[in-house]
Amino acid sequence: MASRTTHPFIGTRSLNRATLARQLLLGRAGMSARDAVGHLLGLQAQNVKPPYYQLHARLAGFRPAELAGLMESREVVRMVTMRSTIHTHTAHDALTLRPLVQPARDREVGHFRKGLVGVDLERLTERARAFVEAGPPRTMGEIREELLTQWPGADPQSLAVAARCRLPLVQVTPRGVWGRSGQVRLTTLENWLGSGRAADAAAYAAADGPAGAAAAVDDVVLRYLGAFGPASVKDMQTWAGLTRLREAFERLRPRLVVFRDENGAELFDLPDAPRPDLDVPAPPRFLPEFDNLLLSHADRTRVITPEAKGRNWAGNQAYRTLLLDGFLAGLWKAEAGVLTVELFAPASKAAKAAKQAKEEIVAEGELLLAAMEEDPKTPSGRWSVRFGSIHG
Repeated sequence: MASRTTHPFIGTRSLNRATLARQLLLGRAGMSARDAVGHLLGLQAQNVKPPYYQLHARLAGFRPAELAGLMESREVVRMVTMRSTIHTHTAHDALTLRPLVQPARDREVGHFRKGLVGVDLERLTERARAFVEAGPPRTMGEIREELLTQWPGADPQSLAVAARCRLPLVQVTPRGVWGRSGQVRLTTLENWLGSGRAADAAAYAAADGPAGAAAAVDDVVLRYLGAFGPASVKDMQTWAGLTRLREAFERLRPRLVVFRDENGAELFDLPDAPRPDLDVPAPPRFLPEFDNLLLSHADRTRVITPEAKGRNWAGNQAYRTLLLDGFLAGLWKAEAGVLTVELFAPASKAAKAAKQAKEEIVAEGELLLAAMEEDPKTPSGRWSVRFGSIHG
């Protein structure tokens, strides 16, 4: 194995441009929403609207109706996967990524063991599956009440967490459909996708021998690098919420290129993946709260400078963020007909450059508002872009 000191060096700005290229943020891509969701291995979706904003920032001509249609046709689904958070995935990735992260979900149940004394988890899984598949999709409260009939002495919240972790539960539509609303109702992934897709899931699960499991992990490693690379083992573990991925990277090392970053860490990458010149322009982009660009690396300095660290969070709440020259540079909100942009620092020290940067931000904001307008009957121009505090 080559010493890490022999690996080519890659600086933070070059790393930034490479990651933005994989994330479709250097220029809007001419791909379908479905293909983009697959390329990005899912979209963070703790809230309903962020997946739509994520695609608007990345795709040419994107309109919310495109993703909404995929939700309604069940080509994409909302479910718990990486980091125990809701993601929007293609049906294929829902079937394949959920088994990959299942060990982490099983460990999560262990954190609630005090509330599950006397509960047989296999029986709980069978009972919860039978309940959600026997009738219409259920609320989590209904699932909890059903399980309490069997284990009345257990902690209700612990029962609900166990069901959510043990089963691949989908948030069914109209939840997640743009312009509509709906309570969170759940059924199993297999039940929602139907018998044909369930057969695909069974075939995937059957390949659970050591060779099949290793091949499945290796495939996801390669896809992660294609969407988030160059990246370290710790970076991918942060994205997936998993541990012990070093073995997969070592299996793949002969097929990868390896760099060292400013801290000497090994960063793996696909040989033919885009790594643009560090001077390639990066246009302003408005990202929603919880965008995976900001959450999928252990070392986030490729996008978040030390000066901006922590400024896109308040407690456990994430703010909507603005990228300027490829880095986190501000926050935004849209309400009452106004898109407010709060810059962390002046756009540039040079007056001419500062004016141009603000003009580009305004143009991008107007593009976002025009594309994401919820009421097509509303006269154009009712929205405006201003600079100020998002709290004021």
